[in-house]
Amino acid sequence: MQRFGTLSFGHYGPLGGGHILTAQDSMLQAIDLAQGMDDLGVNGAYFRVHHFARQQSSPMPLLAAIAAKTQRIEVGTGVIDMRYENPLYLAEEAASVDLISEGRLALGVSRGSPETVVRGYEAFGYTGSTDPRGADIAREHFDLFLRAVEGEGLAERDAMSPFGGGSGLQRIEPHSPGLRSRIWWGAGNRDSAEWAGRMGVNLMSSTLLTEDRGLPFDELQAQQIDAFREAWRGAGHAGEPRVSVSRSIFPITTAEDEMYFGSRQDGDGVGYIDGMRSTFGKTYAGAPDALVDQLLADAAVQSADTLMLTIPSQLGVAFNLRIVESFAKHVAPALGWKSTQHAVTA
Repeated sequence: MQRFGTLSFGHYGPLGGGHILTAQDSMLQAIDLAQGMDDLGVNGAYFRVHHFARQQSSPMPLLAAIAAKTQRIEVGTGVIDMRYENPLYLAEEAASVDLISEGRLALGVSRGSPETVVRGYEAFGYTGSTDPRGADIAREHFDLFLRAVEGEGLAERDAMSPFGGGSGLQRIEPHSPGLRSRIWWGAGNRDSAEWAGRMGVNLMSSTLLTEDRGLPFDELQAQQIDAFREAWRGAGHAGEPRVSVSRSIFPITTAEDEMYFGSRQDGDGVGYIDGMRSTFGKTYAGAPDALVDQLLADAAVQSADTLMLTIPSQLGVAFNLRIVESFAKHVAPALGWKSTQHAVTA
């Protein structure tokens, strides 16, 4: 494990007891938490994207704000639902954030997760899908997005234009030359992981896999990662791709930790999502030494270079920063991680 960061679902709304977390609260707290993690030397702050829900839905302004207030931390998504996206506008926004952050964007995209509405992407104007889940729209949008990120000319110049004219095809602007290497595909099964490898993009392995072959989740996920890397090499891509996995991990070091997470340790789960039998990863909660042993035995965590901690963002900045700091001090170094700072304060 070379890097770790947080994956926030960005929930807001009623918290119980008459307390409400607003959308503004959620975004401002995300900025504050990222600043605190940057000071600790944590590597990344990543955000889930959901539409028609009380969660983050338009991540680019948030990522730009975090990038402007931090120095080292990677900012990213896990993942943007390509069914909802105008590919060229997303390419412009992504290039802008990548330039503002000086190359710290890790843009995870995919078909997206199950929704709270029926075919919500159609309300955004993207119709005509022949797939009940809109996967064909997501792949079409991704193809055009990738061409735009690569700098391909996509619109014919107007020779009569008072703003430059000329001939040939014009690329979108701004253009960030290194962004192509920082695009990730969120894969929920082996087929999509192999496709990502052939496309030459990094892999964000999902929090669940739409497979059930009687194997523990971590072994199933490690096999998916192996298949991705084999497809990458088979396609002749240069260099080594990055791979991330996400886990719910809670070091228990205080009575408050025990109250929240003491009963959260559980095993893998099997259920149905989008009508497909799926395998879900377990929650890790316990003393730091026990977590180290468990994570060293997690085949996918050992295979990936980046670990994303799913965090209970509704519990506020101080609480989540304490979880992250505890992981950084007591667990992560034993997994091979080194802070981007000179040291993490003992």
